[in-house]
Amino acid sequence: MRSDIIPGSIFPNYELSEHTAMRRTLSELQGENPMVLILGRGGYCPKDRRQAEGLVQLHREMEVGYCQLVTITTDNILETNEYRTGVGAHWPFLSDPRRVVQKDLDIAEYTDPTHNPMIPHVIVLEPGRIIYKVYNGYWFFGRPTVEELRQDMRALTMKCRMDWDITTPELRAAWQAGRRELFYPYGDTTRSNAPEHE
Repeated sequence: MRSDIIPGSIFPNYELSEHTAMRRTLSELQGENPMVLILGRGGYCPKDRRQAEGLVQLHREMEVGYCQLVTITTDNILETNEYRTGVGAHWPFLSDPRRVVQKDLDIAEYTDPTHNPMIPHVIVLEPGRIIYKVYNGYWFFGRPTVEELRQDMRALTMKCRMDWDITTPELRAAWQAGRRELFYPYGDTTRSNAPEHE
């Protein structure tokens, strides 16, 4: 992995074809939300498929928690669609058969010259594509569990949602004063303008 892909740095804003063949950027897919980015081998890999199957239930939680999930593999569009459908996924899968991400991040899995995939990684991103955590999944148990990702989403939403604890007198007063910009999804999701809490 490239030496600058560490917590606190900004993850590249790759633009790739989605499973629908529409070009999408990571920032467009992320919006102002926390995001889990899966960099995988592809649908041929049983470890990737098992990981994706485990993420199906978590994705339902992420949707109601206003968090994003995106998978990138070196599969072509047809393989991407088959992989996504085969595991029952409903989040965006991006296709990178030219291996733009693999080359740029220096994560070619040199132990598999036949498929030439990426070394699997899971990147957890704060809003603004700020790297929160990087998991190396070359070995399956290096990948985060669903519970670890759930805890990551909790930590990030606590950090980026100004209205995380609406029981505070300051937020109640702000709501009554019509300051909707402090409440998700009405306004900015960062804490830069949040009222001070005890």
